[in-house]
Amino acid sequence: MNGKFFTSRRVISVAILVAFLAQACTISLLENPFGSSSSTQEPVEVIPSATPYPVAQTTFIVTLPEPLQGNETLSIAVLDEVTGLSLNATHYPMSARDSLTYTATLPLPYNSIVKYHYIRRGASQVSEDSSLGAVVRYRLHHAVGPGEVQDIIADWSDKTYARPTGTILGQVFNANTGSPIPGILVSAGGVQHITDSMGRFELTGLPIGTQQLIAYSLDGMYQPFQQGATVAEGKTTIVDLRVVPSRLVNVTFIVSVPKDTVPGVPVRIAGNILQLGNTFADLLGGVSVNTDRMPIMSLQPDGRYAITLGLPVGAHIQYKYTLGDGFWNAEHKATGEWNLRELIVPEQDITLEDGVATWLAATNSAPILFEAAVPSVTPPGDIIYIQFNAFGWMEPIPMWPLGNNRWAYKLYGPLNFLGSFAYRYCRNGQCGSADDNQTAGASPSGRQASTSLLGQDIKDTVGSWKWFENPEPPTLVGANITPRASTFVAGVEYQPAYHPNYSYYAPQAFANTKAIGSNLAVLSPTWTHTSISPLRLETVPGQDPLWIDSAIMISQARALGLNVALFPTPRFPASPSDFWLDAPRDAQWWQTWFTRYRAFAVNYADLASQTGAQILILGGDWAAPAVPGGTLPDGNPSNTPADVEAQWRAIIQDVRGHFKGQVFWAMPHTQSNLETPVNFLLDVDGIYLLWSIPLSTSQSATKSDYANEAGRVLDNEVAPLASLLGKPVILGVAYPSAAGAQTGCIPNGAGGCFDFSDLSRPKADVPAVSLNLQTQADIYEAMLTAVNARSWISGFVSRGYFMPVALQDKSTSIFSKPAADILWYWYPRLLGIVQ
Repeated sequence: MNGKFFTSRRVISVAILVAFLAQACTISLLENPFGSSSSTQEPVEVIPSATPYPVAQTTFIVTLPEPLQGNETLSIAVLDEVTGLSLNATHYPMSARDSLTYTATLPLPYNSIVKYHYIRRGASQVSEDSSLGAVVRYRLHHAVGPGEVQDIIADWSDKTYARPTGTILGQVFNANTGSPIPGILVSAGGVQHITDSMGRFELTGLPIGTQQLIAYSLDGMYQPFQQGATVAEGKTTIVDLRVVPSRLVNVTFIVSVPKDTVPGVPVRIAGNILQLGNTFADLLGGVSVNTDRMPIMSLQPDGRYAITLGLPVGAHIQYKYTLGDGFWNAEHKATGEWNLRELIVPEQDITLEDGVATWLAATNSAPILFEAAVPSVTPPGDIIYIQFNAFGWMEPIPMWPLGNNRWAYKLYGPLNFLGSFAYRYCRNGQCGSADDNQTAGASPSGRQASTSLLGQDIKDTVGSWKWFENPEPPTLVGANITPRASTFVAGVEYQPAYHPNYSYYAPQAFANTKAIGSNLAVLSPTWTHTSISPLRLETVPGQDPLWIDSAIMISQARALGLNVALFPTPRFPASPSDFWLDAPRDAQWWQTWFTRYRAFAVNYADLASQTGAQILILGGDWAAPAVPGGTLPDGNPSNTPADVEAQWRAIIQDVRGHFKGQVFWAMPHTQSNLETPVNFLLDVDGIYLLWSIPLSTSQSATKSDYANEAGRVLDNEVAPLASLLGKPVILGVAYPSAAGAQTGCIPNGAGGCFDFSDLSRPKADVPAVSLNLQTQADIYEAMLTAVNARSWISGFVSRGYFMPVALQDKSTSIFSKPAADILWYWYPRLLGIVQ
């Protein structure tokens, strides 16, 4: 047994769960599939009471940065990540030992994982944050028995303190095999970090003193590790953590539902681990679980629902049954309170028989049935979602299909506090991008509804979808296409934007990619620069895919016969331009930057190696300031260090030590890149040339004009580079479906050009830019014509594909646009599949 075994097991277990979830839309809803004539279909009404777990009396002792004011109090908030961190917290008042020290003793279930933080109350409620100004999402404690927890509050969100700090740096290993473990959440002092492929983590800005350090497995596949760690001023405490793997047992959940439950609708389990839909992210409205990632239970002949899941022994599971997510249509106690169930997974298989008392939070608001008729052009594989606005737009919920382009959803609760509220419809959960035209955009007023003592049936008609009003197929023109060698790449690159529900729609995206004849899927996973100085590059859940998310998507693509390339791309808080211009770029900063990027590259080299991806792509257009002779977006030198060439060569060598496939370098087409290539390009296997160059400045230019200009540039500028390096060149082509795309510059009104990514979803629409689907299709046909005449070009990739939903918008995505039909014609012929 080795470390790879456990990583693979985690991939397999979650992949099976994702495959199960994909069956959601095959259920015939609003009808009991077992018929309605037999009395055995009535739900079982017996609701056994849960047996409480023994509790460990745990005393929390916290040190404040300064004394409280006379009108202020302190409390510890125990958080519920299943309902939503801000939606169902339990607050315990704390007592003063002295002006800076407060305590509270809480009864915590043995072996539970408690998520908590501290709240200061006065004229307003103030939460704690780190010494670097980051919000403390929560602290973690593993309640293995009675004891004390010593905490230090670094800062409050409304104040800033100058205090000495230090760092904890280390790695997490499998205690049995010694292998490093990715995807472990390590926390101390409210600062969190998710380990990379080498098990590495770094917790910076910690107040000096003893901090409680805990390593927590997001899927429970490893037992929690907890110990104290001493933090000294200006020092780095080095620690190695060894966590014990857990074996799986079968846990069967059987639940009876209230009689007023619509027959046949999907019942899900929402919970606090990855397998139960927790994303460990701050999603819309303060929720963390995502409906699309939850397991769906099966309706039984007796009217109950059941599912068997493999869960890790010893894992602390908090869960609830739901017809929506952890907030909307989740179960309540008969008294109206949220019902959050607890389970410590035992050593042996177990069957749990539960009963939902009610979906209603109160009896003074009756359920509301929403019915929506949608346009006939709605793609048959789409799922319609409904999104509610209670205190801001929340995560969309999938509706129930009725057939004939009709969808329904019955909202039971919580309706006790809403009064009037807003809602809207969207496709595939992409509210803000794939909207009902009546309620389009990020912040619409929405359709309006009000709660009532009487049940309501609201019937709506979606007149048209934003960016999918009246899709029409293009007219294809035949061409004499020369088949290429088997090594030719015909690919699609997916845009790096990410949301946790994208993984639900990834199989559909890969199937569509395969259907147009592609042989390569290029995934662009991200880490985020959460700070420029001090420099941090790390996984941010909900914005960057977790290791397991990327592994599952690679597995799904390969299962369809697609080769896979990974193109890891840093994500910047504002823009790459702002990042580089604001960075100190002194010698120490550059050394840190190369160290961070090396870890980033090696992480995805390991992922590629363990999942069977064939290509790893380094670099990108964002990296121009970091190469030899690099320049900033404003044209000034970027002050790269003298050893910049050696730094890149060392990174490439390190990557090759972890990955035996092909390593490509991505760079934009620029005159300087092509005329004076950097020497480290000799160390890679090929060039991924990012191509969005001007093809014509004339609005009356034809496809032939575009093809001629592309051919001229390829012959005069790119071919010499390919010959010099002796490396294959793959074109990564990105042009938006917008007027003026052929010029390579769509004016931004400020004397510059829009970055083409500015037109991508889920970013807001740019009204000043005009939609033109045909221009994009013409450019693609012209580019392929130019490639067809040049056998030395080794591949063609369409960049910017929007994975979750078809949109005929202004972006570079070709999903369901005329440009996709161009590829459908050309790709199979270039690959020799169609003669």
